[in-house]
Amino acid sequence: MNTLIEDDSTLTDRYQTTVPASIRRALKLKRRDRIHYTVRPNGEVVLSRTSDEVRHDPVVASFLEFLERDLVAYPETIRPVTASSFAEAERLTAGMAVDLDEVLEEVDDEEE
Repeated sequence: MNTLIEDDSTLTDRYQTTVPASIRRALKLKRRDRIHYTVRPNGEVVLSRTSDEVRHDPVVASFLEFLERDLVAYPETIRPVTASSFAEAERLTAGMAVDLDEVLEEVDDEEE
């Protein structure tokens, strides 16, 4: 990409912004794609498309390792998921509305 592309966007009250169409086209971004921000020492921010390769979260990896150790050490605690397990989960969550596409409010630690 040799052409210089510049554009602006505005932050909402919830610190969200829309990536301008010119930038989305240049980066070939689609809905649900991930973007990566790099902040350089001089304050310059570089926005790039996140690689399709899976990123490993060290917290999740540590948790999964913990589960594996626990299951190996205590295999007797492993129980099958049954129809009654699902029924109990449905009973416990009855009446709860969940919107998996809802944008979660981001809390700015500096404001608290």
